[in-house]
Amino acid sequence: MQNLKFNGVTNGLIRGINSINPKGVHIFITDSQNIRVRAVYIEAPGTSPNTDGIHISDSNNVRIARTHISTGDDCVGMIQGSTNIAINKVFCGPGHGISVGSLGKYETENDVRGIIVKNCTFANTDNGIRIKSWPGSQPSQATGMIFQDLIMQNVRNPIIIDQEYGCNGKCNKAPSKVKISNVHYINVKGTTSSDIAVDLICSSQSPCENIELRDIDLKYVGPKKVRSTSLCKHAKIGYGGIQNPPACR
Repeated sequence: MQNLKFNGVTNGLIRGINSINPKGVHIFITDSQNIRVRAVYIEAPGTSPNTDGIHISDSNNVRIARTHISTGDDCVGMIQGSTNIAINKVFCGPGHGISVGSLGKYETENDVRGIIVKNCTFANTDNGIRIKSWPGSQPSQATGMIFQDLIMQNVRNPIIIDQEYGCNGKCNKAPSKVKISNVHYINVKGTTSSDIAVDLICSSQSPCENIELRDIDLKYVGPKKVRSTSLCKHAKIGYGGIQNPPACR
């Protein structure tokens, strides 16, 4: 159930709307083209399940700007068929961050391409930027993504790729066949409540390629007396500028 659903819409504008305490997703955009979301206020308790702020699927050229999202699931979730999505000046928190995926749950999913997230702030969220795919998935792609000029405030997983989504550390299924490539994290700064600030767990069958980490500065502020660290698996990564946590070895 959604507060607002846009299905098969072309050239739409969503502006100046408040969405409070939905029974499910706040705004659902699917099978649509050329949609603008501006100056929208979205709110639900951080403990409310499945209350995604803006959920996008099979849609092209969606622009989200100057929007405040506080909810119990993804602030913005982009699943299969999301292409040319631009998110700018969005405040997210609480919630699960901005997510690409989950991907690969169903057969014949469409690719995800052209995601740009810039000038956003995440406060007290479970994740910052997350890309996630199910193990045992059918082949598809998630490519051409830029995450730039982001502020993290006490975020548990600021940068995370999880291609073992749903395994909870014990994965008995075949590796994900979703190919993640050309992903750029640039100028991501702030604080994390987890000592693993950069967590890139990619597929052994389709390793992540052309992942760029440039000017990353994420300070651990949890109870442990340690510095933030990186965890990388099956990922081909290039580094530049500041690297805190230190680059994976």
